[in-house]
Amino acid sequence: MLKSLHIMANSLRLTFQELRVNKLRTALSLTGIAFGIFCIIGVLAAVNSLERNIQGEVKSLGTNTIYIDKWDYSGGPDKPMWKFRARPVAKYEEVEMIRQRSQLLDDISYLMQTIGTVTYKDNLIQSARIYGIIESQMIIQPVKFDAGRFFSPSEFESGARICLIGYANAESLFGTSERALGKQIDIRGKKATIIGVLKKEGKNFIGWDYDNCVMMPYKFCKQVFDEASSNPILIAKGKDGVLTAALSDELHGIMRQIRKLSPTQEDNFSLNSVEAFSKAITGFFSVLNIVGGIVGGISLIVGLFGIANIMFVTVKERTGMIGLKKAVGAKSSSILFEFLLEAIILCLLGGGIGLLFVYIGTLISSSLLKFPIYISAPMLMITIFVCLVVGIIAGIFPASRAAKMDPVVAIRSK
Repeated sequence: MLKSLHIMANSLRLTFQELRVNKLRTALSLTGIAFGIFCIIGVLAAVNSLERNIQGEVKSLGTNTIYIDKWDYSGGPDKPMWKFRARPVAKYEEVEMIRQRSQLLDDISYLMQTIGTVTYKDNLIQSARIYGIIESQMIIQPVKFDAGRFFSPSEFESGARICLIGYANAESLFGTSERALGKQIDIRGKKATIIGVLKKEGKNFIGWDYDNCVMMPYKFCKQVFDEASSNPILIAKGKDGVLTAALSDELHGIMRQIRKLSPTQEDNFSLNSVEAFSKAITGFFSVLNIVGGIVGGISLIVGLFGIANIMFVTVKERTGMIGLKKAVGAKSSSILFEFLLEAIILCLLGGGIGLLFVYIGTLISSSLLKFPIYISAPMLMITIFVCLVVGIIAGIFPASRAAKMDPVVAIRSK
């Protein structure tokens, strides 16, 4: 053990001596390793952080939830748009029909969604997201309030001319959320009193744009907007413990009954599961990780040859020293270990520099992208493992050459 520690200490001393003496040569060689680690860990950090953020937004769509729509969210060349455009839209009456027939359903909601212009005095929002909702929407996709309250059952039933407004819209029209309460906004010539302001959620990639929305009771919303052209959808949530696949199978049969489709007719609806969407996202990001790994791997190969070149030069420069060590009794295994350790140390230094660049990149990216980019513990372990492997591969041939030297020949060399 003491002998190994002595060899390690000596290797460290010689390695850092090489760094000081041959700064340019070492820097150029370390650049390949640093850039390779930067590519691999940088891509992994960015992709994993983006995936984590998007998966979080997917979960906000509801767990064990299926969206019944005329559109198929998965898309693809085998699913042409014209085919889906001809399908009938979801209907409000189908909510109760599904409730009565389903055994696995916890609840179901009906949602109108469109874009409209919202005004208050001289202030105007041209592209506000308009949602017409029913009472069960709060059960399936609960919202949080910065100020005010949700609609009451009687307000849903009567189609009261009231609304909820997103945080960003409240700031645009009134400056603060508190000032928005009780104000009347104009939506397509209809007045709606604001009774609640939704809590700020921030920018997202998918899901509902609650910060820039206006929510109205369904019966009021259909007085303002054409229901058929508002792309209405049904959102079904399964009971606790019910598998998404089982819920999907049941809803498929129920929808075919409601739409009165014969066995030979194709479905005129799509069942879009949040779980399937999440799996598709995971598959997509797995491909990105592989692509990033290939790019980083090419850079690492360049760095590997750079480190190997340094080690061959180092062995040549220390040929006389190697001969003296072997002459006084140093074993070939000790010589091999010494040079192999030196190659690993060089790779770890390059990896450390690469990680430093990644860390700086995460700080810059996090401030620009509105969601945190982070380096996880598994990524650090991957970095160490990759550096060890590259160091062993880059150093094994020069180290073997040094270990096999004849001491007499080595001492006589210049």
